[in-house]
Amino acid sequence: MNLSLSDIVPPLRWTSPGQVAPIATDPRLPEAWWQALPLDRACAAIGTSEVSGRLADLALTCWGHLTLGDVLPLLRFADPAASVRMSEGLGREAVHGLFTEVLERLLEPVTPESAAARQRPARQDRPLPELIDEVFADLDERQRAIARDRLYASQRATLDDLAQRFSVTRERIRQIERDLRDHVEAWLAGEGAAPLMAHVSWLRGRLGSAVPADDLAAAVPWHRTDLTTLGIPAWRFVRTLLTGYEQVDGWLVAGGSDELREKTRQLFADGPRPLDEAVTLVSQLGIREDVAERWLVSVPQLRVFENHVVPWPRSVNDKAEAVLAVAGSALTPEEIQERIGEDYSLVGIRNQLTADDRFLRLDRNRYGLARWGGDQYLGIREMIAREIERAGGEESVNTIVANLTSRYDVSESSVRAYAGGPGFERTQRGWIRVAGAEQTDYQPRRDVSATRRCFRSRDGRWWHRVDINAEHLRGSGSPLPTGFAAHLGMAPGGQLTAATPSGDVVISWHNQPTMGSIRPILVAANASEGDHVFLTVSDGGELLTRFLPAAPSTLPSLNRALHLIGYTAPVASEAEGVRLIGARIGLPEGSGRDEVLARLRERGDREILALLDGTAA
Repeated sequence: MNLSLSDIVPPLRWTSPGQVAPIATDPRLPEAWWQALPLDRACAAIGTSEVSGRLADLALTCWGHLTLGDVLPLLRFADPAASVRMSEGLGREAVHGLFTEVLERLLEPVTPESAAARQRPARQDRPLPELIDEVFADLDERQRAIARDRLYASQRATLDDLAQRFSVTRERIRQIERDLRDHVEAWLAGEGAAPLMAHVSWLRGRLGSAVPADDLAAAVPWHRTDLTTLGIPAWRFVRTLLTGYEQVDGWLVAGGSDELREKTRQLFADGPRPLDEAVTLVSQLGIREDVAERWLVSVPQLRVFENHVVPWPRSVNDKAEAVLAVAGSALTPEEIQERIGEDYSLVGIRNQLTADDRFLRLDRNRYGLARWGGDQYLGIREMIAREIERAGGEESVNTIVANLTSRYDVSESSVRAYAGGPGFERTQRGWIRVAGAEQTDYQPRRDVSATRRCFRSRDGRWWHRVDINAEHLRGSGSPLPTGFAAHLGMAPGGQLTAATPSGDVVISWHNQPTMGSIRPILVAANASEGDHVFLTVSDGGELLTRFLPAAPSTLPSLNRALHLIGYTAPVASEAEGVRLIGARIGLPEGSGRDEVLARLRERGDREILALLDGTAA
């Protein structure tokens, strides 16, 4: 006998050696013995039971998606009932016994009787399309039409269409279809179909657990040959013999497609993997390496990105994390938006990068992952104070300039300007330190929750609404409420610098808090008079903004009131709308309508009051 184990076990020919070797390797046998060594010599060296045991372990570990007949096609002749079972359903002991029986029979010595049987004239090989045509050769035209247009069609004709075509009832067409199936199944169970069934067994091993549906037609040249009797390509008939496969989204998948997709996603639950490593992982699920990348592309919530496979959930935060993990270095919000490649606004991405603890602002316009570590980029004033603190309370301006300009995208002139401004003072040796008066103890007359046009979002952050007018559009500065400025950590005489992609916006407090021009933000949003911008400053010193066009006058009064607090989703009732407004202005859960109206009057939110109760109190 000159057959190796891989000659009678098709999956051994397409499974990666890296998966087979840890299970099948034996120190008594040469490397890759399942391919290199005749089966009888392998069994003589370690025993038939041992070889069967290794094969059973492979079936359970690597080919759980295949029937036992697909693993060892000879089992179809030895035990047809067991050949259609899965290894997991029987357990290792039973599978081991079945494989041992097949191998022992295969290795039985040749007797004179069996030799004589083998010398009987064999049936001459015929092209398989001719063999298939034999099934339909004796059918009449109506039977062939039903086979062609219903049993083996890509777009199945309905029973009504066929009944009308042949002037019979739907039930008669159904009966003919049932008889045709019985006729084909009887032929497939006979000896004459053995060459075709052997081909189907080989095909299962060739396809694996998932393959593009087009691969079936291209598997062998004769699959594209038209059957003379039906006028359809042979692969359509063969497809019906691949029981256990379902066609989903252009893929043939063994077993459940949802289950295989979920198993694939679980391989990447810990984060991105290099593509070559991902292909090896997926091959462990029975997917051929030459189609593994296409399978990964097709699986929802996965993405092949820059030669990596990354989890790709629905939230922009998770996608930004995946993009940064693959990049391995800080990126700008613009670069992250481009790499995500979906319809997410730049402002939204920037806000999420600032609000989510997974991200760290590492430069004026660059973000990384917090787990990488590093110093957070703050406003220039705050970073100067950090340098002074690290130096023990005072530091040379030249050293501060060198440190900050070498690490961040800031100019020397900006650092020197801030170092010489409010908040810092010179020491006797000409260095600088933080000015002695701490301004954080300032208590405003009104808390931010009692301040007009200030609203709290669900994450607890307070935002101030700016109603855009001609002065804003021209580039003029504008006042801020003292309650909101104090909430940002300011006090009279202080100054806060908030960074934006188009440059810094300075908020200063002399007679009253004043914000510098936000015209670049308005231009980028294509804003007009009457529109709104909600803004706040992050802990990292970044100006966060959300643009909201003016509400249409046709909108119901309640929805227009909600629009003014930044809420644009529908509400089920007026009570729900009032509850939302109460939450946004800092009232406790369960506050009634009267309490909400009273707080709005106290704050001075006349526009919202007018829309809620028709009185401009």
